[in-house]
Amino acid sequence: MSSNDLSIRVSGLSKCYQIYDSPRDRLKQFVGPRLQRLAGRPPRQYFREFWALKDVSFEIKRGETIGIIGRNGSGKSTLLQMICGTLTPTIGDVETNGRVAALLELGSGFNPEFTGHDNVYMNGAVLGLSKEEVDERFDDIVAFADIGQFIEQPVKTYSSGMVVRLAFAVQATINPDIFVVDEALAVGDEKFQRKCFARLEELKNRGSSILFVSHSPMSVIELCDKTLLLERGQRLLYGPAPEAVRAYQKLIYAPAEHQERMVQEYRLADQSGLDIKDIDSGKSAPTQEAIDSSDFDPGLVPETTTVYPIQGAEIFSFQVVDSRQRVVNVLEPRGSYEFIVSGRFTADVAAVYFGIHIRSTSGLVVTGQRYPEEGNYIGCARAGQNFRISFGFRMDVLPGIYFIGGGVWSNEEPNCLHRIMDAIMIRVMPVDKQRSFGYVDISLNEPRLDIA
Repeated sequence: MSSNDLSIRVSGLSKCYQIYDSPRDRLKQFVGPRLQRLAGRPPRQYFREFWALKDVSFEIKRGETIGIIGRNGSGKSTLLQMICGTLTPTIGDVETNGRVAALLELGSGFNPEFTGHDNVYMNGAVLGLSKEEVDERFDDIVAFADIGQFIEQPVKTYSSGMVVRLAFAVQATINPDIFVVDEALAVGDEKFQRKCFARLEELKNRGSSILFVSHSPMSVIELCDKTLLLERGQRLLYGPAPEAVRAYQKLIYAPAEHQERMVQEYRLADQSGLDIKDIDSGKSAPTQEAIDSSDFDPGLVPETTTVYPIQGAEIFSFQVVDSRQRVVNVLEPRGSYEFIVSGRFTADVAAVYFGIHIRSTSGLVVTGQRYPEEGNYIGCARAGQNFRISFGFRMDVLPGIYFIGGGVWSNEEPNCLHRIMDAIMIRVMPVDKQRSFGYVDISLNEPRLDIA
């Protein structure tokens, strides 16, 4: 591939930090090795090495959008900073072709004492724009940021949302050749996030290359052509976004004793040029244990479970079962399943109804069911009676991680007899061809196109 076709080339990139246990050790490191060399002795090292990034290489073509995913501390921000030139590599090289704009740490590049107006011009100058060029874009920047009269106030008076609005507006409105976006967009409200993603799509269509770091799997799949998965500072795999996200989700929710094996398998597949799907689909000779647990992942255990007080009923369990009545938590898209809630009434209660909900990782209620239907109730339940209610679902939600919860209510006081939020987690598996986006797949059949 010619260099003219490339936007970014990263070659053997590594970053090492020196970790000192005390300020005294830092002074020893400054003086000691020099004296030891003068004395003819091998120099001693007074620090520990921490490799935040190690031997990472990849290339990005012009017009490609690349996602970067990984756990906290995996080296994502370090990589972006070296690509942007704000951090010097210990080893390796970064080549960029064209103007680079970056939205990294919240408020980075802004002087808090300056007004928003002044910061726009200062940032424009840093990005290589003349005053006349900033003048031409200024009204568009202010309109996009939509912070009103605060544009004439010092940035130190801004909320975090206002800071990210102005920062994104400045960086995105200059039409960069390379646009680097860290997790800063998570600060904005939903309307502004939607405007930002629309702008990213616009930049992409104009031929800009985009590096996008996000903890939202759906955003990465929807926006990115390829995705780089980092693990402990190293490249684990680099491939199509849906496959990389699927591999990442399988890794982070796998039992701890299986994770190292999975890391080695993914790394070997990446280095050998194998298709990621060959690992996930079992073509790499999986263990019998992996085959047996393909529809139940013991690592899918929520950390956000909230149990409400028992005020007339007690829920014992939530389960998802398939058509063979097997308990599962790894579900096929559009498959049919039952969500079963079991428990017992602890008091005599009237006007009872049950409900169950499916929430996204952000807490949004994607869908749910109630029994009986709105406005109707079960007349009376007695203390000591057991209940088991089954809600039938067809999984029309798009691939991703979801949280299941629900409860028992009464139309009388106390209203909430018992409720459990995020009782269990499920993973809806990816599909080979995905036309829908958002949370729900409402497609019925292949779209029909008629051109007269």
